Amino acid sequence: MTPETVLGVDIGTSATKAVLVTLDGTVLARARRAHELSLPRPGWAEHDAEQVWWQEFTSVCRELAPQAGPGGIKAIGISGIGPCLLPCDANLRPLRPAILYGVDTRAMQEIEELDRALGAGNILARSGSNLSAQALGPKLLWLKHHEPEIYHQTKGWYMASSFIAARLTGAYVLDHHSASQCDPFYDLDNQAWASDWIQEALGDLSMPELAWPGEQIGTVTAAAANTTGVPAGTPVVAGTIDAWAEALSAGVRRAGDLMVMYGSTMFFVQVLDQAARHPVLWSTEGVERGTRSLAAGMSTSGSLTEWLRRLAGDPDWHKLLAEATASPPGARGLLMLPYFAGERTPIHDPLARGVIAGLTLSHGAGDLLRASYEATAFATRQIIELLEEAGAPAGRVVAVGGGTNAALWLQIVSDVTGVTQEVPTETIGASHGAALLAAIGAGLVPAETDWSRTSHEVTPTADNDELYEQLFGLYGELYEQTAGTIHALSGRSLDLEVSSA
Repeated sequence: MTPETVLGVDIGTSATKAVLVTLDGTVLARARRAHELSLPRPGWAEHDAEQVWWQEFTSVCRELAPQAGPGGIKAIGISGIGPCLLPCDANLRPLRPAILYGVDTRAMQEIEELDRALGAGNILARSGSNLSAQALGPKLLWLKHHEPEIYHQTKGWYMASSFIAARLTGAYVLDHHSASQCDPFYDLDNQAWASDWIQEALGDLSMPELAWPGEQIGTVTAAAANTTGVPAGTPVVAGTIDAWAEALSAGVRRAGDLMVMYGSTMFFVQVLDQAARHPVLWSTEGVERGTRSLAAGMSTSGSLTEWLRRLAGDPDWHKLLAEATASPPGARGLLMLPYFAGERTPIHDPLARGVIAGLTLSHGAGDLLRASYEATAFATRQIIELLEEAGAPAGRVVAVGGGTNAALWLQIVSDVTGVTQEVPTETIGASHGAALLAAIGAGLVPAETDWSRTSHEVTPTADNDELYEQLFGLYGELYEQTAGTIHALSGRSLDLEVSSA
């Protein structure tokens, strides 16, 4: 007998991934489509939603739907990068490329404007987070200020998951978690749009209805079925932002659970049973009703390894990793700041840049790779300490993402932070979590269903405690000592890029 299946699709920064999953969590089939990030101007990061989001979604659906067999696809869940801003007309046609999450820093002036108008302290109290490049609200205001023609044509605005859901069902809905990253326009305590602030800043802009990520919002229409190959009438759940779907996939669901996601960037999601505020961390709704979360994110981590590979002439990855493993703790006197694309948590400085201190003619690519791993480990320790400061110390720590394949990286992070990390057997992440949301939302499995299984644990060693303690202190000092110089260089670099554009 062919098992019933659910489809989970994730629209990521660099790829769309999809999985066909049975109701016990077994992955029957996978599909992937790679795409590139558009960086049209300094500080901008965009996706063409029609080409990247929708066409890749329909492509992976058409690949996987025939493999569902007679049992069929019983529900669809979508996750995606976020918070993002895609303005659309009344016919759900994108009016411009989608403006992406915190890697897009175009709205810094709008952050200052909203802080002045509403009060930074009031925003933190009501929305749960201080405004930063991660917040969606300032980007809505940027659209109003800089592209008024598009703003006035906008009949609805979407994130990656809500755009796909709207194309499938016709519903104009955003999940509560994603909405809670639309600071300052979501009221965290009341779990509703902050309508007075929206009216004051944005006027009569239409806001989506709110639903929980696993809540069914409609079914696949006949037109969408014809395009995607997924049967008409298939239930569709609201979905959510990718990192939180990935946390659900990894079983990070109870208060104190912390997900550390090793990807192109590193991301952290800690589950809480009640909201906590911290000026540097992001406080949001959880994926499941009744939960909250604290989150943090770096701007570069795994992307540093790709940069190093290109710099070294794209060598064999296993050879480069072996060289990094042979490099001793401390990378033979190297210390790196991993701020190659600015930084989100903990410094929230879009003008920060990478620094490599201690270079000599004897250093090789393996030393640089080890230094990059150690840099992200020091940043991880800073974030874990911030969680403790917020009154939410990490209990169980689960490592996910493609970077978990680099055992050296995980070991360095455990050694620097002193925490044990669980690694799941299935680390494909957000698409698997989106599938679980679909199964739960369609009533196919109980709400408490957990598909995660632990493969192994990475435990800290005490061999290098003293060295890493010294380097951690120097790591914090290095940013403070170089920030002024880096900001001056960043400003000059941006001026040159703009003048040559």
